[in-house]
Amino acid sequence: MLQKFDKRNKDLQININGELLHRSVARISPFDSSVQGGDGVWEGLRLYNGHIFKLEEHLNRLRNSAKAMAFQDIPSNDDLVIEINKTLAANKMHDGVHIRLTLTRGEKITSGMDPRLNQSGSTLIVLAEFKEPVYGKDGLALVTSSIRRFTPDTMDPKIHHCNLIQSIMAKIEANSAGADDALMLDSRGFIAETNATHLFFVKNSEVFTSRTIACPEGVTRQTIIDLCRKNNIAIHAKDCSQAELYRADECFCTGTMGELASVVQVDGRTIGDGSVGEITTRLIHLFKQLVAKSGTKII
Repeated sequence: MLQKFDKRNKDLQININGELLHRSVARISPFDSSVQGGDGVWEGLRLYNGHIFKLEEHLNRLRNSAKAMAFQDIPSNDDLVIEINKTLAANKMHDGVHIRLTLTRGEKITSGMDPRLNQSGSTLIVLAEFKEPVYGKDGLALVTSSIRRFTPDTMDPKIHHCNLIQSIMAKIEANSAGADDALMLDSRGFIAETNATHLFFVKNSEVFTSRTIACPEGVTRQTIIDLCRKNNIAIHAKDCSQAELYRADECFCTGTMGELASVVQVDGRTIGDGSVGEITTRLIHLFKQLVAKSGTKII
């Protein structure tokens, strides 16, 4: 799975601290904390027919992550919505859009790790692109990475931060193995998530997913859990091993950028009969129904 350039994004206007700039000239300072140390937080949003799905949940997670990292200057949800709306309007966007929202600790007065060097407020970047869900419909192949996900005693995954080196290293391994993405385990050897998404699997018509010990509190993940409960689909959040996944009847992953995508192979083992499963198909349908009738009107 390799994303390709979309010509509709050739002349994007990118919002940096309220200023709209063409993608060819949009820049942040080399003294910005995101450049100096990956010191920032981020969210991915999706725009469907003028509505952003689960907007409040995403903005709350962004602000909560910034609070956990002791940011001194955190925009309100209302301020964030103003900048998102401004960006979408400038790009004449209404549907089929992914928004990458990044808040950094801001620019430093000199190079260094100390947050006391940040004395001019945070940096807000709103990057909106025309982008359809990034995964194909035929099913993904995963391979287990040697890189382990952090648990709260090392770095709490509930902080949705910009330092994605773990994920990038795992993705490099998946690329080298010819897989679509990497399965990542926690320090105890239980399934955490993939390098980019949360993972679910189905056995005997019951759905299983990892606890949020070594993976973030995913917005799409919680949506799927809620849909299962509302539609009488048994759902369990527990410690899950690789062997349980290998013998599953179905598997799928979830995320804002890719929505729901079937997984048909893990570490060379075919999952179920190798096709998109019945429960997965039903949840994809339920998710699309929910997206079509909900969301916050933004433009």
